[in-house]
Amino acid sequence: MSAIRDDPVADPRLIVAELRRERDEALARETAMAEVLQVINSSPGDLATVFNAILEKATRICEAVFGVLLTWDGERFHRVAFRGVPPELVEAVREPMVPVPGTIADRLVRGERIIATADLREAEYTLSGPGAQAFLRHGARSCVHVALHKEERLLGSITVYREEVRPFTTTQIALLQNFAAQAVIAIENARLLTETREALEQQTATAEVLQVINSSPGDLAPVFDAMLDKAMRLCEASYATLYTLDGERARAVAVRGASGIVEWARRQGAMDPPPGSSIDRLRRGERFVHLLDARETEAYRDSPLYREMIDISGCRSLIVVALRREDTVLGVIAIYRQEVRPFSEKQIALLENFAAQAVIAMENARLLTETREALEQQTATAEVLQVINSSPGDLAPVFDAIVEKAHTLCGAVCGSLQLWDGENFRGIAMRGFPEPMVEALRQGYSPGPNHPCRGLIDGARIAHCADMAAVDDPVTRLGAKLSGIRTVVYVALRKDDALLGQIVAGRLEVRPFTDTELALLENFAAQAVIAMENARLLTETREALEQQTATAEVLQVINSSPGDLKPVFDAILQKAHSLCGVAHGSLQLYEDGQLRAVAMRGVPEPLVSRLRQPHPLGPGLARLLAGSRFHQLTEQAEESAWAAHGIRTRLFVPLRKDEAFLGMIVAGRDEVRAFSDKEIALLENFAAQAVIAMENARLLTETREALEQQTATAEVLQVINSSPGDLKPVFDAILEKAHSLCGVAHGSLQLYKDGQLRAVAMRGVPEPL
Repeated sequence: MSAIRDDPVADPRLIVAELRRERDEALARETAMAEVLQVINSSPGDLATVFNAILEKATRICEAVFGVLLTWDGERFHRVAFRGVPPELVEAVREPMVPVPGTIADRLVRGERIIATADLREAEYTLSGPGAQAFLRHGARSCVHVALHKEERLLGSITVYREEVRPFTTTQIALLQNFAAQAVIAIENARLLTETREALEQQTATAEVLQVINSSPGDLAPVFDAMLDKAMRLCEASYATLYTLDGERARAVAVRGASGIVEWARRQGAMDPPPGSSIDRLRRGERFVHLLDARETEAYRDSPLYREMIDISGCRSLIVVALRREDTVLGVIAIYRQEVRPFSEKQIALLENFAAQAVIAMENARLLTETREALEQQTATAEVLQVINSSPGDLAPVFDAIVEKAHTLCGAVCGSLQLWDGENFRGIAMRGFPEPMVEALRQGYSPGPNHPCRGLIDGARIAHCADMAAVDDPVTRLGAKLSGIRTVVYVALRKDDALLGQIVAGRLEVRPFTDTELALLENFAAQAVIAMENARLLTETREALEQQTATAEVLQVINSSPGDLKPVFDAILQKAHSLCGVAHGSLQLYEDGQLRAVAMRGVPEPLVSRLRQPHPLGPGLARLLAGSRFHQLTEQAEESAWAAHGIRTRLFVPLRKDEAFLGMIVAGRDEVRAFSDKEIALLENFAAQAVIAMENARLLTETREALEQQTATAEVLQVINSSPGDLKPVFDAILEKAHSLCGVAHGSLQLYKDGQLRAVAMRGVPEPL
């Protein structure tokens, strides 16, 4: 407590002045703390700016002449920021400081958090500290040291000095502790930012190397070059080499960095690693070899080849890691520095990660080489698979390739791939047939009871006809006449137990197909099924993506147009019609037993005005009111108003909120073609989105009205509060708000007194009244 405030007879003006001073000091402290935090936030990772700001605030508010901020690396203190310190003193204490036993620095390391010294000249421990002596020579007297601690770990200290003997107050020391806490926050932020940046750089480098691996399958040169470039940059190395091992010999397959060592490595070719070298040690099982100075090793002294490499490159510190698959060393990565500076554990771990990636790339290249050799030995089966992979969803080139390869390998001169629709086979890919036969197959045919392929419909895998001329079937006879085909085989295309089609292979002579040829045709049939299934899945995926995109776009319109249903309804119709192949349609709302179109698309002009006006729900649509999911009509005759305008198929999908019928989406087609289950489900989804938009608009309107009412009530209450005893502005405000919210044009507020009414406020009342 202040002595002035404790004095019962103190002048009140002095007490007020004292209070103001304390207030100003507190405000200055809080402002300084806020400004430092602002610097921390605006300068992430920039510790110099933060430390300078902290020292500036600390010395100024604590009335110190100069200040110093030190960091602790576990062995030495580093003076990293100064405030008010003469340049010659800065130079005198610039070197890192190892704590001397008994000094302030030593006490801080041993755990003391605050060390306040009233007079450095009187302190016993100062004479043994070179830093304290330097400050003494420049006039330092009273000082306080505050440690920077992260939990129990010492990070550094803040020290402020005065040139006179005037100890720092408890409040000032507390303020310094706050500044110390802010310095710790800044240090921790910088550490996390640095670690995050390093991790991101490493992840990015790893991802880029993996990208090179993926984009250069089997080509190891760009992979190794990229890997070494990244390793050199992130590990701060002068150059790098990747060796592969072939038996006892090592060959430099990638060298990055100084040109001298690159040329030396190319000139050497394969070489035998000398005993005791890094490669030899890795072969013997060491995880990595880390040399602080390559010139101080046994290999440098004993091996002329190794010594030549080290001298040409100027190598000093190096790290070598193995490319290891299981227990086999496939090669090594070595990175070098031209100065004596050890690599960090993080850099070693990063290099090991690159080594693992190199092994992946080498393994990929090996597998790819084996696969390529196998592919070169395979038959046209692989070529057809390649067509399937390169033509996802496009069956024409796949079927053409299958027919061409199957016929070539099986000795067939003509044939086709035909699809089955449940009643007819229809030719999709043909080869070797005359044009009349091609046209007949494109038109399709229904196999009779004697047709050779009838067995496929009944479940057979293969139907083999030795001589078409001997078959009593009109379609078969016509085929034999048009094409001259004699021996023919039909191989089923099946997915599970469903018949999808058949491959047909024919010969002009009577020569049955061998078991090997039949097996090969079955293999091609399986490939055709794979292609068809891929195309089906791709089509379904594309349709699903289009539907999801359309749904997302409609939801985006709903979100961007809160309360405005017109663009939402228009977007719903546009997307629904586009995805379902609809030419005409509308979105109609149901109110008071009547329907009214609020959005239309492609509706014939004569029907537009009719739909815009309220109109009753037709008798056929009563089922929608009763809860039906949808109603579908096909106009076979042109007697209805819709069919008269060319609309032959219509689908009605209701809009429902809970069990209430709110309206419907109507979709129309010009042809008689029923809507599929997928199309109906999609329109139901759009109907649900329309209901969401309507519900959002309703809630928004209710919220807006409630807000207007609350605002009006608040404004009237404000008039009441601001005009106590004056009723006239209150009555006027009440009338104005009531009329505005209720849509009233005329009215009054009348008071009843002595059996009589008298208007005390009027709004919009005609002048004669």
